[in-house]
Amino acid sequence: MSETDLPKEHVQPAPEAPVEKPVAVRERRGTGLAAVALLLGAAGVAVGGWSLWQVRHLQASTEQQLTEVQTLGTQTLSIKQGEQKLLARLNQLPSAAALDDQRQLIVQLQGDQQRLNQRLETVLGASRKDWRLAEAEHLLRLASLRLSALQDISSAQALMQGADTILREQNDPGAFAAREQLAKSLTALRSVEQPDRTGLFLQLAALRDQVAQLNALAPVYQDKGDSLLGLTADGDGASRWEQWWDDISHYIRIDFNADKNVRPLLAGQSLTQVRLALSLALEQAQWAALNGQESVYTQALAQAQDVLKGNFNQDNPQSKKILEQVVELSKQPVTVKTPDLAATLSAVQAYLERRHVSADEQGAVANPAQETSP
Repeated sequence: MSETDLPKEHVQPAPEAPVEKPVAVRERRGTGLAAVALLLGAAGVAVGGWSLWQVRHLQASTEQQLTEVQTLGTQTLSIKQGEQKLLARLNQLPSAAALDDQRQLIVQLQGDQQRLNQRLETVLGASRKDWRLAEAEHLLRLASLRLSALQDISSAQALMQGADTILREQNDPGAFAAREQLAKSLTALRSVEQPDRTGLFLQLAALRDQVAQLNALAPVYQDKGDSLLGLTADGDGASRWEQWWDDISHYIRIDFNADKNVRPLLAGQSLTQVRLALSLALEQAQWAALNGQESVYTQALAQAQDVLKGNFNQDNPQSKKILEQVVELSKQPVTVKTPDLAATLSAVQAYLERRHVSADEQGAVANPAQETSP
């Protein structure tokens, strides 16, 4: 058996003699190897961290791209659905010829609407004017009624002024005749003075209050010769004859020069009846003053004068003052002659009729023109 065939276990190399190196060189080499090892380890750690970061970044990018792909797919699907809806609507839209026909119909409809608005404005304007003119006629009727029934000049003048304002607002030359007649009536009405019926009523009421306090004046005997009174005074103080004479002198009066009409002394029921008759006459005069009844007013005050003159003496100051006031009131007018408004009312009515006739003629001329127009 050769040496090569021997097992390796039994081969023992010859030990080499160790070579001893210096200690400083061995420490330097150990430090360098440690530094190299550290560098290699740090580089390996850095390479591993960078590789891990790259892997995670790739995973995040992949997930984001997947999400974007899904979003794009959803948007694409919605866009396709929108396109389908638009195509469906486009298919439902009419053709260009149909749109042209509808455009022409719209233009025609707008023209008809404008003409209808113009006609409506014309009709409404004419109606407003007609209403205003009818109001003017109504005001004139009221003025005529106030004058004829109550003789209220101020109210009638205001009503006529309102009617003239309405005619002036029309700005129509055809209303010249009506306004001319209305101006004449207004001028005539302004020249008439309004009687103070309320003042007369209040003055008569004050007289009625004085009548309730009216008393008869008892005649008093005044002795000038001192013959009879001298017979009755026979001593110190008043005697029994003097007292009797004082009592009877209120009932008996002896006047040898009786040239005046002496009224009997009113007392009790007679005085009450006279006051009542005088109060009724004044009350009747009040009614006549308010209602403009001149004949009744004059007659009532004349009756009051007769009652005062026939039942009271002329030297009674109360009855004399009342009589003077009654005479003064009897001279006051309670009625006036008012102008007749029939001509003015007829002129306004004629103007209204002319306006209606002209409006009918214009309508008859306009209707054939509208029928012949396409």
